[in-house]
Amino acid sequence: MQNSSRPDLPWQQEGAALLLRVLVQPRASRTRCCGIHAGELKLQLTSPPVDGAANDCCREFLAQQFKLPKSAVTIIQGETSRHKRLRLEGATLQHLARLGLDQEA
Repeated sequence: MQNSSRPDLPWQQEGAALLLRVLVQPRASRTRCCGIHAGELKLQLTSPPVDGAANDCCREFLAQQFKLPKSAVTIIQGETSRHKRLRLEGATLQHLARLGLDQEA
């Protein structure tokens, strides 16, 4: 498995997919990426953590930022946690610039 050049970064390339470690903060005033915090990509989401609304918002936001269909973004760990692992099919390390990040951050 190919990893980013720094193991403390919250992403790694796995074949044709990008794996992300994400920290979700629900009920924020706006949906946005807040950078890297404690080895995870922090996302603030406007949705509450009720009935999967925050998970849906997270998937929609990342799909939009990476210009992928929502079905390409899968939560592989942490459905009920603020700490999540996601798989983005068709995304690469170069797509991180769309979040204001680069692989050497």
